[in-house]
Amino acid sequence: MTIDPSPHSNGAAPEWKSTVVGHHRLRHDIAVIRLIGEYVPFLAGQSVEVRVPQHPGMRRRLSPALPPSLDGKLEFHVRAVPGGWCSGSIVADTQLGDEWQISAPLGTLAVDPYGDEVVMIAGGTGLAPMRSQILDLARHEDPPPTYLFVGGRSPRDLYADDMLFLLANELPWLTVIPVIEGPEDPGWVDEWYEQSRVDIGFPLDDMLFGTLADVVGSHGAFDHHQVLVCGSPNMVRVTLDRLVETGTPAAAIQFEGL
Repeated sequence: MTIDPSPHSNGAAPEWKSTVVGHHRLRHDIAVIRLIGEYVPFLAGQSVEVRVPQHPGMRRRLSPALPPSLDGKLEFHVRAVPGGWCSGSIVADTQLGDEWQISAPLGTLAVDPYGDEVVMIAGGTGLAPMRSQILDLARHEDPPPTYLFVGGRSPRDLYADDMLFLLANELPWLTVIPVIEGPEDPGWVDEWYEQSRVDIGFPLDDMLFGTLADVVGSHGAFDHHQVLVCGSPNMVRVTLDRLVETGTPAAAIQFEGL
């Protein structure tokens, strides 16, 4: 797909309007925002800049969790970063009907649908660009086998557990490996988690224990794979080090920190 900025011919950077049609808080610090509006010509795996009405003077870079669609559908997974009052406001204060301004598609995370097997490693909302690329791969007739390692500290952190469970059962070429550091959720009640709980998801017995770096490192070298890593800067750094230590060629790894 070619990015064409021609809809804005006045020399200004192109910007597209999109309207919030869904705001779903899944955890106290995580919300899924769905929008419909103008077609945004990004590539699956890229991020875009957004401006929201609560903070019109600020720009926040987010990764769409859906691939580009001509009908203008967008989805973002937003985590409230401690001390980040803009992300916290997006999670808590977004309203149906809010108009967002979308601009500046950027990023290099990409999968060759005709290339080697794919290993995706996602921490937290680093899942969003991976999901976008998985759904984009599903548009191809014969996608390469794809392995998605998705991690959190506890089962409660796997905010998209139900969606990934259904997706893995729908796509025979996709294997999802949920990874948690420990089997016990925090002792305090997250009201948003309780409200959004469903009976669909990966049982605890199907989850691997450890950090994402430890678990992917235990699988040895991914030396004939396309490897993508996305998550917090610390998670990305530690995971990259472990991948290279265990023999994965650095040139085969694409990464992006949130």
